[in-house]
Amino acid sequence: METILNIAIALTAGLFLSRFVKPLRLPAVTGYLIAGILIGPYCLGAFNIPGLGFTSISQVQSFSLLSDIALGFIAFAIGNEFRLSQLKYTGRQAAVIGVFQAIVATVFVDIALIALHFAMPDKISISTAITLGAIAAATAPAATLMVVRQYKAKGKLTDLLLPIVALDDAVGLVVFAVSFGVAKALSSGNFDLVSVLVEPLAEIVFSLVLGSIMGALFSVAEKFFKSNSKRLSLAVTAVILTVGLSKLEFMLGPVHVGFSSLLVCMMLGTVFCNICDFSAEIMEKTDKWTAPLFILFFVISGAELELGVFTDLAIVGIGLLYILARSLGKYYGARWSASFMHCEENIRKYLGITLLPQAGVALGMAMTVQELGAEGSIIRNIVLFGVLIYELVGPLLTKIALTKAGDIHPKDAVVSSTTITAVNLPLSAAAVSAAPVEDEDDD
Repeated sequence: METILNIAIALTAGLFLSRFVKPLRLPAVTGYLIAGILIGPYCLGAFNIPGLGFTSISQVQSFSLLSDIALGFIAFAIGNEFRLSQLKYTGRQAAVIGVFQAIVATVFVDIALIALHFAMPDKISISTAITLGAIAAATAPAATLMVVRQYKAKGKLTDLLLPIVALDDAVGLVVFAVSFGVAKALSSGNFDLVSVLVEPLAEIVFSLVLGSIMGALFSVAEKFFKSNSKRLSLAVTAVILTVGLSKLEFMLGPVHVGFSSLLVCMMLGTVFCNICDFSAEIMEKTDKWTAPLFILFFVISGAELELGVFTDLAIVGIGLLYILARSLGKYYGARWSASFMHCEENIRKYLGITLLPQAGVALGMAMTVQELGAEGSIIRNIVLFGVLIYELVGPLLTKIALTKAGDIHPKDAVVSSTTITAVNLPLSAAAVSAAPVEDEDDD
């Protein structure tokens, strides 16, 4: 009963906090994250009253299944942005910018933290600096997608942003695997070529293959159903099944092969949207079905943020340097590569800002480095600090950047008085002119 009650509390808190932050012009996803913090183990949950909130981090983590499924649907939706009809205009730009900005962010963080190591060698090791640099490459697709959807962002920046965010996962996996392999070699003195290069490449290749197979099977299966409800049910089943299959692991000789659920589900959506004639209709219906699931995902993400990292001043200091270096790396990496690809000025100025959010993928990488022992704990706490700041500030910055770039438009203020009635004008003219174009459910 307590589990069901916690789900209800999480949804209720998320919905009401999204209304609270709306007058402040903050994205709904920020409200969901704040709601998670409030009902998390460091706030209401600390009173240890069942049903009032999450009483421990372990209790929050028990909902990881819901988070995995939500991330699967997020990746599935992002895969829809890889339509061949659109990629012929933005594909080359997205590929170059996606790779370059991730590498530049890694280099910026590496330089900053390695310099800190030489200044204060007792605070941070070189292996820790290199690992944090690799984690800096990752960008959270969930927060970005939610902001784009809420405000119905459309334009050249949005068209380029979503494929880049999707590619970022693959690039981040490779950069992290190589850097983490080097960090382990520095710590242990052993260099393993298989784990550094072969396994991450195998993970990407096998993930894309599995996603392609599932996408093709899903597209064929959809043709056996004519009912919209049945097609929606099949879409939900396909994503959940794909998430489940992506958890499989096996050995191929000396190589350990796993899958990235984000890449697999992204490829599922990509193949489906390119070979199914009615994919756009199914995607639209799936988006509406997943709305409460996404609210729950972000509230749980907020509850997982460990506020205890603020008690260690060394972690706070290194974390601030990490945030600054990564932000500069993302901004200038995107700006330089966008200039090289001859993108418009608005894209050069604002693309990097939209790439700042960081969450699930980075946290997953941070969990991987726990095998480094004490260094792993330091890395995890620094990443947690960074995620806490990025998740609260990132969505707002994304909204501002998309607005400045012209992809989020204010509603038309000038409407003929003869066409306005009390039925279709629930807001004042001033309120309408000031309100951003948001999802109709948020109005």
